[in-house]
This record gives sequence, C-alpha cells and structure tokens, in this order.
Amino acid sequence: MKKFFLLLSAALLLAGACTRTASLHPDWTYDAVLYEVNIRQFSPEGTFKGVEAQLPRLKELGVDVLWLMPMYQIGVEGRKGTLGSYYAISDYTAVNPEFGTMEDFESLLAAAHKAGFKVILDWVANQTAPDHRWMNEKPADFYERDSLGNAIWEYDWTDTRSLNYENEAVWAAQDEAMRFWLEKGVDGFRCDAAGEVPAEFWYGILPKMNADYPDAYLLAEAERDNLADPTVTFDCNYAWELHHLLNGLARGAKTVTELQDYVARDAARFPAEAFRLTFTSNHDENSWAGTEFEREGAAANACAVLCFTLPGSQPLIYTGQEIGLDRRLAFFEKDPITDWTDNAQTAFYKKLIALKHAHRALDAGERGGKMAWLENMPEGVVAYSRTLDKDQVITVANFGVAAAAPAEEVVREANDNRPQGADVAEPFRNLEAEPVTLSLPLDGTFEDVFSGVLLEGTAQLTLAPGQFAVLVRK
Repeated sequence: MKKFFLLLSAALLLAGACTRTASLHPDWTYDAVLYEVNIRQFSPEGTFKGVEAQLPRLKELGVDVLWLMPMYQIGVEGRKGTLGSYYAISDYTAVNPEFGTMEDFESLLAAAHKAGFKVILDWVANQTAPDHRWMNEKPADFYERDSLGNAIWEYDWTDTRSLNYENEAVWAAQDEAMRFWLEKGVDGFRCDAAGEVPAEFWYGILPKMNADYPDAYLLAEAERDNLADPTVTFDCNYAWELHHLLNGLARGAKTVTELQDYVARDAARFPAEAFRLTFTSNHDENSWAGTEFEREGAAANACAVLCFTLPGSQPLIYTGQEIGLDRRLAFFEKDPITDWTDNAQTAFYKKLIALKHAHRALDAGERGGKMAWLENMPEGVVAYSRTLDKDQVITVANFGVAAAAPAEEVVREANDNRPQGADVAEPFRNLEAEPVTLSLPLDGTFEDVFSGVLLEGTAQLTLAPGQFAVLVRK
C-alpha cells in the first residue's frame, strides 16, 4: 500500500522550503532551446571528446541546453544488440567506458559551461540493468519481485529490472546518486519514464533538491499535471499529445479544430507556469517510429515552427535534425553521423532558434505572450498570434494537404518495430490541393522571418501545402 498521506505531508513541508522565489523557474530556462545529444552516434568516435569537439558548431546553431542521453555505465547481463541500451544502467555514478573516462566527462562539462551551455543528464529512475551493483549491495526488496523471488521488468525491457518504490530506501539511493552529479556541476536532469515512477517519489525528493539547487532544471518524460508544479517537482513535462496530433495533422488525419481543442484543453489542464517540451523527433521517435520526414512528410518544418511558437513551448532538437538527417539511428549498435555539413535545414533551425531568443512573447510558461487564433482562415490553415506588450509574433502554416505516402514497407517496418504504447503508423493521405491565398489584417509593419519581406495593412500570403510564415512586429 503506497503511503499517500505521509508522502503528501512530506511534500508540502518540503515545498515550503523551496527557495525559487525570484521566479518559478530558473531565469535561464524561459527562452531556452534544448538539444538532445546521442553520444554514441554523434561522432565516429562516439565519445565525450567527440561531443566536445563539436561544441563550437552547436554554439553557432544557437541551442542553449545540451541533454546528454544516459552516459552511465550500462549492464552486460541480457544486453540487447552489440552495445546495449543506454537505459540499462549498472552504476549511476560511473561513466560508460564506451564514451570515455570520468575525466573526459568532466572536461566536456567544463568546456560546455565555458561556451555558455547548460548541461542536463538523462536520469533513469524506473529501472536498472539486471547486473546493477545494487543487486548485490542492497536487500532483496530494493527490486520488484515475482512470487518466486525473481526480479521483474516492465514491457519488453528484458535488459532491465524494476526498482521497488514502496521501499523508501530506493528514494534515498536515487536522491544520493542524482546529487552526485549535481555536485559535479550538471545543470539538471531529464527524467526518463517519470510517469512510470510513483508521483509520491518525486514529491518526496524534488522539493528539497529544488531548494538546494534552485538554478537546476528538471524535465519529466511524462505528461502529468501532478508533476507540473515547478516549485515542487518539474519545470517541464513532455507534450506527447501535441506531438502525436502534429503527426496526424501532417498526414491529413487530424484537423485544425482538433489542434485548437488541444490547446484549450492543455491550458485548462496544466498551470500557466508549466513548461511543455515540444518536438518533432527524439531518440525514441527517430529509432522506432521513424524520422520526422517519415511521419510528417513535407509538413515536418511546419510542425517544427508550431513547436517553437505555441504557448508554453520549450522546443527540442534531436541529434541530426539540424542537418535534415533522413535516416533512423540504430539504438543498440554503432551508427554514427559522419557528415555535419550545414545545409538548408541548418539555416532553418538557426532562424527558429534566433526567433525564440529574440521575442519574449514566445517565452515558455507564465512569462509568454497571450495567444489568439486568427479567424476566417481557409480549411487546413493554422494561424495564431502571440502578443506580449508591443512584441507580437504571428504564425501561419498550411496543413491543407499531406505529403505523398511513405513506402508501404516503411509503414510496415514502423509498426513491426514500435515499442510498447507507441502509435500505429499509418500511410499519408494522398490528396490533391492547390496553394491557398489568405488575407491577414496587420496592425503595423511586420517582417516575415524566413523571407525577410516587410508586410503591412492587409497582407496577402500564398502558401502551398506544408508551407508556413512567421511574422514579427517591427
């Protein structure tokens, strides 16, 4: 029986100790853009040094936060593939020798901080590898076990074993391990499968952690309103529902009305202060569901624009998106990206990131500007403004038609390989449509961020399917 009342009392007491008084989130987070680093595939070497060598390129791109996928020592027992899963950890306070030494990690951290980045680690609290050192060092009830005493796992995660969160000693061990890295200077955590772990665990350790490290950033891989109070638990939750809705919108399977309904429902469900991680790809989506081009076709960049401009958005870029990587990265094997040459996608993301930084109306959480839907738009056109004082950003995107369907074998492979709980892939609708022309009554002079064209009065915009415009007040 979970100890709800005891835990709630503890959470409330700890919440009162929280020292985030100047703002609900660390000041640096409101306009931050996250970049997920897949260390294994980031360079031919697949090491900390390989990431450190590319810090100048990432600085030029403009991202603010480097989220390192799990870089801890991983297990050997039950290992999947040749190299194993990053998420099957055998020691939380040791680094994976595949990536280098602790000194190499510390060098990367110091170099990233010197360059102005924040660095967050991927924390895996839900489970460990079967051969985690706790299996021998801790009592049997540290792990969930079946009637025969065997440690068990969830879903198809056969290379893991589930921790027992009814044992508060597990809480203390997790807290101690997380603080080990905070003491080394990391800037926070992305907490894997945060919704799989009992919420009372997070209420039990995070208020005090927020108090002790008020400038740390905490991201939950969850979409739970009870994990969205930044003074007690997490700064940011995943916007999974939006992600799947955008996939459907790009395919012609969802409508603009459904997007509008989602925005209203999300605003009612989550407090205004709650950041929402928005993305068109990440490590799970890329490897198992396909690239953004497989899922969103010609509308992939339009989806990214929405991820940067919708209310509450804290946008994420995954390894390779900034060069338009159009292949899935292997999860358990070495599969490096070897050519990082800038191209049109790089320019696209640089402009989006600069837009996010330049306009306070696009800040995440309670500091962002008010949203208003633009009326009388053609069918399939998403159009809205974000306004904060004199700062105004208008986003328009044509989702009136989906791109051509991916090959049937691609759809079939996506369904065969999807992990537990993932969406079933569907082919795009093959629809014919002409570009749409729409009229925007503008209050003042605006610049189209992507074309540089100045517009005023009643502006005429012609957008082909998948095209978009972002206008900013001059």
